[in-house]
Amino acid sequence: MSRVKGSLVVNGFLKTEKFQEHYRWLQRAAAERDVELDCRENSSCPAQIGESFSWLKEYGFILYWDKDIRLGKLLEQECRKRGILVCNSIEGIAACDDKFETYYRLQRRNRELEEQEKIPLIPTVAAPMTYENVGYPSLEFLEEIVDRLGLPIVVKECFGSFGMQVYLANTWKEAVELTRRLAGRPFLYQQYQKESSGKDIRLQVVGDRVVAGMYRYSVNGDFRANITNGGQMEAYQPSREEQELAVRVADALGLDFAGVDLLTNGLVCEVNSNAHFKNIYTCTGVNVAECILDHILDRLSGKTGKES
Repeated sequence: MSRVKGSLVVNGFLKTEKFQEHYRWLQRAAAERDVELDCRENSSCPAQIGESFSWLKEYGFILYWDKDIRLGKLLEQECRKRGILVCNSIEGIAACDDKFETYYRLQRRNRELEEQEKIPLIPTVAAPMTYENVGYPSLEFLEEIVDRLGLPIVVKECFGSFGMQVYLANTWKEAVELTRRLAGRPFLYQQYQKESSGKDIRLQVVGDRVVAGMYRYSVNGDFRANITNGGQMEAYQPSREEQELAVRVADALGLDFAGVDLLTNGLVCEVNSNAHFKNIYTCTGVNVAECILDHILDRLSGKTGKES
């Protein structure tokens, strides 16, 4: 049997050690399984519509570790023709990258489910679209949103990472200031969950199981629990219900692997398609890179029920 070969597609402009280290972990996990996994930057693969990617013929799978959705769509389209596995699916990555799309798709799945099986979601309202040079001359819509969701209110940009584009408006004045500042960008309003303020649960899903769990909590008064914002972490053993919920969320978004963030009151907060796994390794000793490579090999050998 010939050696399995895959390509790890990454962003050519993220050169920081934080990202490079994760790429090395994935490549090391591949090498330990006698899998050749080279690293290819998105900037070296021009996304020309209608043109083929001749280099794809070398590979049995693509591990897509980027948010370049346009390139991803073209690559995945050709991979389907060639019978090449792509993980994660580009549709799944795109759904996680846009926080509105995440909630939209999870709510769409809820319409298919019985009440007791529905995915618990934070009450969320999308900000009305406007143009940056126009802004919001009238804020009557904000009055209605605050009436529905109350104050404080969470204001969250649709595109962002590590909690950096998530804000808390404690007062009407702060809600107005944030709304005007974000005009022209897609963003959401979410109901503030006081009982889960400054704490959440990260569950790492690979395939049909949770492979690791981490409890994150703020020690500086920040309502966000992200480690990047100064949060602390400890290993967490999720309940059976929490594990089943995280797996259902990943499945609803079409993901092979994901970091699913739950609030401590059981609501789904966010989903990360290509979640960084160094912190969860430091916290739990579980090397998610190894779990991902094992899952890919299982899919290539037909041991899982997912379709390529």
